[in-house]
Amino acid sequence: MPQLNINLPPELWSVLELHGSERGDSPDAIVISALSEYFHNNRDRLYQVSTSGALVEGVCDGALEVGTLRKYGDLGIGTFEHLDGEMVVVDGRVFQVRSDGSVSEVADDVLTPYATVARFQPDVEVLLKQCPDFARLSEAFDRLRPTENMFFSLRVDGYFDYVRTRALCRMKPGTRLIDAATVQPDFEYRNVYGTLVGFWSPQYSKALSIPGYHLHFLSEDCKGGGHLLECRGAELTLRLQRGTQFNLVLPETSSFLVADLTRDPSEDLEKAESYHPEKVK
Repeated sequence: MPQLNINLPPELWSVLELHGSERGDSPDAIVISALSEYFHNNRDRLYQVSTSGALVEGVCDGALEVGTLRKYGDLGIGTFEHLDGEMVVVDGRVFQVRSDGSVSEVADDVLTPYATVARFQPDVEVLLKQCPDFARLSEAFDRLRPTENMFFSLRVDGYFDYVRTRALCRMKPGTRLIDAATVQPDFEYRNVYGTLVGFWSPQYSKALSIPGYHLHFLSEDCKGGGHLLECRGAELTLRLQRGTQFNLVLPETSSFLVADLTRDPSEDLEKAESYHPEKVK
């Protein structure tokens, strides 16, 4: 059997010994049980920093380092401090798609004000032979979802005839999302291999997350991406994983602590998500 050698702080070792003596368990048995519980609990857990309501109100100061975010998931989406582009997390790597169309992998000390990640181990995998548009893609995922009341992590891999995305521009602190949405450029990609990642969130979560489908794109060569607006392709591999646990981490930034988050964000979220400025490329 493989062996694991670790150094424990004295105080943690004392707790381990005390717990073992009280329950008659060996340290090895306790550690194995704890690891099993850890991995089981994380499989169906979404980890999110901040809320969609805060994002709507312009609470966009950096709240969490990317390095910390990566500890809780290998698939995800989000944005960066002061809405500086779109975040795409694929296979544990975190990419930033900026408003000039550039894409770069970011360092662990880069900050995010809002992001969601999951440890992706799909429950379902199917092949979508024809995908004429995003509506058909959504319908395919709808057929895979057994309920409207859970969260779902999503991934799509394959060859796309056409992908249309957009990317937020870096804004002044406090800029509301609806205002930022009016100046974000669009990008078009044709005949490209790539990956879509994101989430489906239930309607009751509207104050915390973005209801419905929310997907970001990254090309296989990591040279293109952004928030998905439209896509077309064939022979696409769709993967879905349910999320039964939702771990919300609230920012401790001064902007979050003083923000008025009592307003229903639904209308602004819908406008921001559906806004399509002129294509720039």
